[in-house]
Amino acid sequence: MSTENEGTAAPTPPAAPSAPPAPASETQAAGQAPAAAEPVTQQLPHTAAPGTEPTQQIPHAPEPPAATPAAPVAPAAAPAPAYGQSPAAAQAPAAHGAEGWPPPPPTMPAYGAGGGHGGGAWGAPLGADGALPAKPKGKGGLIAAVLVAALLAGGIGGGVGYWAADRSNGGAGSTTISAGNTPKELKRDAGSIAGLAAGALPSVVTIEASAGDGEGGTGTGFVYDQQGHILTNNHVVASAANGGKLTATFSDGKKYDAEVVGRAQGYDVAVLKLKNPPAGLKPLPLGDSEKVAVGDSTIAIGAPFGLSNTVTTGIVSAKNRPVASGDGSGGKNSYMSALQTDASINPGNSGGPLLDGRGAVIGINSAIQSAGNGGFGGGQAGSIGLGFAIPINQAKNVAESLIKTGKPVYPVISVSVDLQSKAEGAKISEQGAAANDLVDPNGPAGKAGLKPGDIITEFGGKPVDSGPTLISMIWTYKPGDTVKLTYLRGGKPSTVDITLGSRVGDK
Repeated sequence: MSTENEGTAAPTPPAAPSAPPAPASETQAAGQAPAAAEPVTQQLPHTAAPGTEPTQQIPHAPEPPAATPAAPVAPAAAPAPAYGQSPAAAQAPAAHGAEGWPPPPPTMPAYGAGGGHGGGAWGAPLGADGALPAKPKGKGGLIAAVLVAALLAGGIGGGVGYWAADRSNGGAGSTTISAGNTPKELKRDAGSIAGLAAGALPSVVTIEASAGDGEGGTGTGFVYDQQGHILTNNHVVASAANGGKLTATFSDGKKYDAEVVGRAQGYDVAVLKLKNPPAGLKPLPLGDSEKVAVGDSTIAIGAPFGLSNTVTTGIVSAKNRPVASGDGSGGKNSYMSALQTDASINPGNSGGPLLDGRGAVIGINSAIQSAGNGGFGGGQAGSIGLGFAIPINQAKNVAESLIKTGKPVYPVISVSVDLQSKAEGAKISEQGAAANDLVDPNGPAGKAGLKPGDIITEFGGKPVDSGPTLISMIWTYKPGDTVKLTYLRGGKPSTVDITLGSRVGDK
């Protein structure tokens, strides 16, 4: 996690002028953000444990410039009037016009000989050459100037406050104003973001996955039921699925060993089970992702870059967003018809819940689109306000299958789709395998009359613009569902009903 803290050192106040001041120039620091690179969509990687990220040292503050020699000093003014003395009692030369320059010092006590304004106190004696004493140099001088300015401000405030009190009530009584309506106890509504986060955090866990070769990372999950099942992403636990170690840490710091019950690579969903689950587990309530509307409030909870129990907020930016995401490790992509949100999610948020404004889970945070070109795990991925979550309705169906059988079940139409085609739709492959492998004659599409080269343009009444879009849309249904499908053959459209088949397990 890169940390950086830059700022401009506080300037040393100038010495009290002995001649009319010249206009001062101002310098404004300006910076231009670099142009964003072409965005790439990728899964949120699980991140290394906190403390291992590279950091940048805080830049040293620049040395303050040496003091500029003071301008020639006009004839010394008459001494300032003593505290309480009328200004008329003190006479000053009328240089530079009737008002005179410099103006007389304020009518208040000198709080010590140090004064302020970068030079000596008002009325301080000049040096032998008629100039004000030189300001100290180096860091010590800068620190001293800052401290003097702070003390002087406090002194002036105290003096003015005393003067106002003395003039208003003869020096007796108090000028303190009391806020009588200050609440004794700050209570947050249960429906506020703070209230919803407080209710959800005890059911969210930080997952540590470590493989046998020492590799691993951090992700997020949440309590699915009272039996100790945890719902998360497949790419969070994939490295520890075969002989590795998994732990789940709750927001109270208690850690439990866990094991993989089942995982679905295509859906990017996995279910874990705590080996010794504690009593009183509180599953997060599940919402209905079909009823979500664009503009609804969202709350994301997770461990971005290993920072557990992080809460961010946003809205639903879009629905049914087709996303094909990969982990960059050479494995197969996962496909989802995702909920898009601008809630800030980063590597480590993977597998965490996306809540609605009632605190119900509407999705599993799974992927981001990043302006960086470093790819998954390349150190460049980060939130730019484009996050994607698996709709909870789909994730729930997958989780139930994994808990019951340990294997995922996919709805299929039994065709091979050309993922590289530039056609306006999902084109059924025409080459690369035998015709019966491209379109299974006994499968749903084959029975409906589809052939290699046909272009599918609508599925379930929604437009299809690519192969990945078709796959993500099919996987929102269940095996056995009947769906209307429109395709083009020779430029002529046809619409048929297809009853979805099933495939058990990942290929």
